Amino acid sequence: MDQDLQGKIGRFTLPEIFQLISTGRKTGTLGIQKDDDIVMVYFRKGRIIYGYGPRQAYHLGELLKEKGKITAAQLQEAVSIQANVSSSKRLGQILIEKNYVSAVDLEQVVRGQMEELIYSLLSWEKGSFKFYENQYPTEEEITVDISVENAILEGVRRLDEQNRVRDIFPDTGLVVSLAPLPVENQSEISLKSEEWSVLALVDGRRTIAEIASTSSRPRMDTIHRLASLKLAGLIVVGGKKRTDKDRLADMADNLSRLLEEYIEMKSIPPRGEKTTLKDLKEITIVSPGKDNFEI
Repeated sequence: MDQDLQGKIGRFTLPEIFQLISTGRKTGTLGIQKDDDIVMVYFRKGRIIYGYGPRQAYHLGELLKEKGKITAAQLQEAVSIQANVSSSKRLGQILIEKNYVSAVDLEQVVRGQMEELIYSLLSWEKGSFKFYENQYPTEEEITVDISVENAILEGVRRLDEQNRVRDIFPDTGLVVSLAPLPVENQSEISLKSEEWSVLALVDGRRTIAEIASTSSRPRMDTIHRLASLKLAGLIVVGGKKRTDKDRLADMADNLSRLLEEYIEMKSIPPRGEKTTLKDLKEITIVSPGKDNFEI
């Protein structure tokens, strides 16, 4: 299989990798390894459809039993049928045929399993990853349709607040802006009311610290929600906010450049005439709300 995307976690975070696959609407399998743990996540057109790891707590049948969808006796019967039939039917198909479970129940359980797997991955800070485009190692009878943005948002809600936020926002003096989002993804993102209220303060001019001060929510709660929005690809971080002092310094530099150009232009007198300092006109730069500079 061709390896289209690979690298180390750390240089790229898993939310960033997921976002790259989502934005590119890629189809294929993302393999993620940390020590002896290997997880495979399937994507179709940038959306999560399945995932599994060898150390998952329960397989499908056990999950159905754990959720109270089937009994232990029904599971044992389905497993025995699966072991005896020559067609090698999948367990879910047998359970549906026996009317022990519905297709809706199966999908709900699989979705819950996939979401928990994705949430657990977001806490991985080291390891490696490889993406195999247009490749699936196995075929699954039940697939789901999960938005990457929603999975990241919910996953980050569960992470440790303090340590994670420091990694995402080492400097709260940076300006944040809304990120461009494909039209097809906009209607599927599920934000809580608290996240909407914070997102509404992101205008491309305020810094993280200013948003935290403006928000009606506690400071760390606001910053944590901003971190969730960043990891989900809904906002982007820019540079430092420019101060009045920065703008005045730019104006002074611009004035110096204009004077040099003016003097250079006047240094060659037309038709043999000489130029003196008296020929320099008064130059005034007006700064709204500030004292004017005059030369």
